[in-house]
Amino acid sequence: MVGDEHIAMIPATPNRIWKAEVNGQEYEVLAPSNSILLDVLRDKVGTLGVKRGCDMGTCGCCAVMIDGVPRLSCLTMASEAEGRSVTTVEGLSDGAHLAPIQQCFTEHGGSQCGFCTPGFLITSQALLNNNSNPTDSEVACAIEGNLCRCTGYQQIIESIQAAAAIHRGEVESNPPVSDAHPDPHPSGPDGPVSPSGQES
Repeated sequence: MVGDEHIAMIPATPNRIWKAEVNGQEYEVLAPSNSILLDVLRDKVGTLGVKRGCDMGTCGCCAVMIDGVPRLSCLTMASEAEGRSVTTVEGLSDGAHLAPIQQCFTEHGGSQCGFCTPGFLITSQALLNNNSNPTDSEVACAIEGNLCRCTGYQQIIESIQAAAAIHRGEVESNPPVSDAHPDPHPSGPDGPVSPSGQES
């Protein structure tokens, strides 16, 4: 570069407005016209539960649902999802209350390091939306595009089957942990307590 001027050899990609419904909320963001959905969801919408894994469509970490169908956001152009309904892992819960699939992953050890978990949760929920009584082999087939290095998959299958039982109404879902609890000190503590547990 000579002097103060820099001339790019390749023209910059123009920005355009991207609109879609993400987790039930309408979004309108400015993004490069050649953006992949993964980048728009993470960098523009702020849904950081969508994980960047392989960037080649082999790990499943970036799975989202578009109009209820699981898709790999690293292989999907953002323009393909424009004007449609996108669900990320953040959209599975009901506010602070976990969805049955999320609850079952925590209770049955389906999540260990947690990096692959958002993709598994999305793929599993898409399966349960269409089939609340899957066989183990149907579960294995549904999650075959999701890689996990920690669990050995058995706990994941057990988690999905436990969530399926909740979807079928055979098992009660645990009450949300965020429900109101009685105040243990309705009139305040009796007095200051030292760290050792002895009154000061």
